[in-house]
Amino acid sequence: MKDPNNPCLFCTTKKEDIIEENEFAYATFDSYPVSNHHSLIIPKRHVKEYFELSEEEVSGCNQLIKKIKIKVENNDKSIKGFNIGINSGKEAGQSIMHCHIHLIPRREGDVENPQGGVRGVIPSKQHYIRKSK
Repeated sequence: MKDPNNPCLFCTTKKEDIIEENEFAYATFDSYPVSNHHSLIIPKRHVKEYFELSEEEVSGCNQLIKKIKIKVENNDKSIKGFNIGINSGKEAGQSIMHCHIHLIPRREGDVENPQGGVRGVIPSKQHYIRKSK
């Protein structure tokens, strides 16, 4: 199996695979999508984790997140929500050691119970019962 970190997969992305870009980041579709139109927003500078990004890079990534959200919603009216996720560190599930942000479109009925959303990274913590006041 090819190592996606040597050379870095995101530092060698082909121009034709880029769907949007700005000075600081670019967007592409995920090679192993969780749902249709699952996109990645990737800083152009090789940096391992989100926490190492400059404010300008964070802003550039956020601009692309919003732009791609609108673009995919316009192309697919079945989209009813989004998950935005970043795996930071091997223990958090990061496998390509170049910061990237997942923008995952969600549709009604795509899972039985969407409650908890990103809390599902630890399955036993995803579903919860609210405490009464």
